[in-house]
Amino acid sequence: MVNIVGRSVPAVMLEDEEGSLMPIHIGNSEALSINSVLRNETMPRPMTHDLIVTMLERLGTKVERVLIDEKIDNIYYARLRLDRDGTSIEFDARPSDCIAMALRQNAPILIDRKIFTDDSINKENFQLSRSADDFE
Repeated sequence: MVNIVGRSVPAVMLEDEEGSLMPIHIGNSEALSINSVLRNETMPRPMTHDLIVTMLERLGTKVERVLIDEKIDNIYYARLRLDRDGTSIEFDARPSDCIAMALRQNAPILIDRKIFTDDSINKENFQLSRSADDFE
């Protein structure tokens, strides 16, 4: 969770090999879905992303990769690339939905280098700023 003007907003923190973090603010249901897959938790009933991934699998399709490649007016845009029998199909989708599905199928999540560089923060600086916020 990230605090924005006195309220907590869910965010997914994407990390590169050098330890830089890029937050993407997401909705509560997407945060719950991503958190459940990261914690390897199974919900009593399938969540939307579980249902979509199950449908894809039964249709012989898999998530090939996710590409977060645009940011317009502070909104990130992503493309979900699916593979079926060697044929790729791309869909415009919200990054949070793409991430939730990619995590369920261990598909790579790629981010445009310029976007990541412009919007990332060093992990150590983030942890220091979070520690300072905890005392306010």
